[in-house]
Amino acid sequence: MKQVLLFFFFSISLFSQKNSELIKSGKLGETREIFVSLPPSYENSPNKRYPILLLLDGDYLFEPFQGALDYGEYWDDLPETIIVGIKQKNSRISDCAYDETEGMPTKRSAAFYNFIGEELMPFIEKKYRVAPFRIIAGHDTTAGFLNFFLYKENSFFNAYISLSPELAPGMENQVSTALTNTKKNLFYYQSSSDGDIKQLRVPIEELDANIKATAINNPLVNYQYDKFNNASHYSLVLYSIPNALYQIFDSYKPISSTEFAEKIAILPSGYVDYLTKKYDNTTQKLGLDIPIRINDFKAIEAAILKNKAYDELEKLAQLANKNYPKTMLADYELGLMYEKIGDAKRAAQKYQRASQLEEIGDLTQEMMYNKYDDMKSLTVKK
Repeated sequence: MKQVLLFFFFSISLFSQKNSELIKSGKLGETREIFVSLPPSYENSPNKRYPILLLLDGDYLFEPFQGALDYGEYWDDLPETIIVGIKQKNSRISDCAYDETEGMPTKRSAAFYNFIGEELMPFIEKKYRVAPFRIIAGHDTTAGFLNFFLYKENSFFNAYISLSPELAPGMENQVSTALTNTKKNLFYYQSSSDGDIKQLRVPIEELDANIKATAINNPLVNYQYDKFNNASHYSLVLYSIPNALYQIFDSYKPISSTEFAEKIAILPSGYVDYLTKKYDNTTQKLGLDIPIRINDFKAIEAAILKNKAYDELEKLAQLANKNYPKTMLADYELGLMYEKIGDAKRAAQKYQRASQLEEIGDLTQEMMYNKYDDMKSLTVKK
């Protein structure tokens, strides 16, 4: 029983926890409650920075988003993310109201807009280690409101998750125009369903058509619209969340078997360049600087071996030395290159050196000793 309890508490520690904080707002003239969830690695990784996800309707969107992120983070498909949710149970309508004639925020909702941009986000970014990548998400009333952040020339957020939005008058055109004219990388996700509220669904589909007619041609815009079958205005949220997160963080994912087969193994050359560009793209789009995963090194190694492009193993070794300088990975790759081109003597030297360095992944000292013995046996004159 004690072992079960220990495992239970250990398992909990692998996932992020939700805490409540109070923010005194001069813009709103009141104190607002927010929820904050820090990634499991936050305390033990003092140099690591994390994307930030701001949730409007934090009362009921927090747990669904947290669950999806925890699951994706566990498999390293999604990056660890700081989640901030704003409690709006009794204020969402006034927080996000708009003028029916002009289609712009009311005085109260303009104050809420300024609270987010001038008080809440600066507070979070000063207190916590955040990467320069901000996501905002909301549902119906709050989903429509978040589009106002697109109206400024330099969008405050990098990614927008709009779940069955209630669009203000003119928003079907304003959002499309903003995306068409953006000069920065933007992710925009919106969703609806066949069972959605009709007065919401019709403008959403008009906005979708406008984006696909104009903004889709902007290479800086990554757009996705999902219309779910057999889903209601409320159940579409659970369908949407993983789709939105995987759209935004697509470049973060490790190399999959599909990516290997369809994009890497078929290349005539440039396998290491592909790997470098993949991670550079993550840095450029998401503001995340992460070391190349050992499994991605092995995938590129497999493609090199499959296509007998052995000279690229030297370039892979250089990349390994940059990412994992204290491990045996770089010398192993050089040893493998010399082995494949028939230079057993130099291969043995590299495997011997590798055996003295730190193990990594499935590379072990015993493996290097065996490799060394195999190569050494080929150099003995008979």
